Amino acid sequence: MLLYCTLKLLKIINNKRTYSMEILSLFKLGVEKGASDIHIIVGKPPVIRIDGVLNEIEGAAFTRGSAKESIYSLLTSFQQKLFETDRELDFSYEIKNVSRFRVNIHFEKESPGLVARIVSTTVPILDELLMPQIVKKFLKMREGLILVTGPTGCGKSTTLAAMINEINETRNCHIITLEDPIEFLFTAKKSIIRQRQLGNDMKSFKEGLKHVLRQDPNVIMVGEMRDLESIAATITLAETGHLVLATLHTFSAAQTVDRIIDSFPPYQQPQVRLQVSITLRAIISQQLLRGARGGRVSSREILINNNAVSNLIRENKIAQIKTVIQTSAEEGMITMDNDLKRLVAEGLVDIEDAKAHMLNPDQL
Repeated sequence: MLLYCTLKLLKIINNKRTYSMEILSLFKLGVEKGASDIHIIVGKPPVIRIDGVLNEIEGAAFTRGSAKESIYSLLTSFQQKLFETDRELDFSYEIKNVSRFRVNIHFEKESPGLVARIVSTTVPILDELLMPQIVKKFLKMREGLILVTGPTGCGKSTTLAAMINEINETRNCHIITLEDPIEFLFTAKKSIIRQRQLGNDMKSFKEGLKHVLRQDPNVIMVGEMRDLESIAATITLAETGHLVLATLHTFSAAQTVDRIIDSFPPYQQPQVRLQVSITLRAIISQQLLRGARGGRVSSREILINNNAVSNLIRENKIAQIKTVIQTSAEEGMITMDNDLKRLVAEGLVDIEDAKAHMLNPDQL
């Protein structure tokens, strides 16, 4: 789809492009159009994603040189050297009075590329996200592990931010976040908040998690459990009397439990199953759909670790977790299919979009 816009993305000074003006104008355009993501790809004009659909902006395609100049205009000299060495870089960027951006830059066929996720300057609120009320009860817990899962771009970071905001507004505690990069900026209310960014404030998630216990936390947010070391450290933190919020790239509650346990070598898995059965409090698995009235709408599966679920984890009967979710609606659990049926019944998503995301579309 081609998005026709009257753009002046280039400012000409002495017949040279001011690339910082070009990319800042592109970022501002993305915000104005309500986009979620902005892409720079050599050989194509800029691309922005609106309501899940990629739209090309009318104009000249990026060359290797123009892409490099545009991308490098966002970077410090240190970041440029780091990018050229590591060939990948994640960082946050802010245009004052416009928005914040979570930026990934990378090389593709030896050419630099960029994907920027637009992050709202307003910290999200659970009720605005249509989050089930049971989630507020989770956030009153003093210890344990709460996971937010789903595919890339499904709003996990937004959900985590809304959960941190809820704790900040309702509890007197010390919150520490470990992020890569920092997305939403919090202002301390009832709680005090420390936000630590990978690269700037800590060398690695492993190091950040290693030292966080000496920083007197009550609540710890781990932006992503991305490897064995961070998964193991996160479980240990949840065992030591802290409420830990974290994310994983998994599609369902059962798959999440499997992913955690399968990350460990076989000889450790029985012990990990026991740890997870004890420390896990809830899993919120979500996906984004096009809203029937425009925008995007989240559907969610919610698992609560009750006695039945805990026993299934401990006995390695993960496949039976889905049945417990189906039969435990009165406790606040919900399957993804049932939540999609609710969204259709309330007119929030179209039936065909819902069916495309259901495990059993014949139910609609």
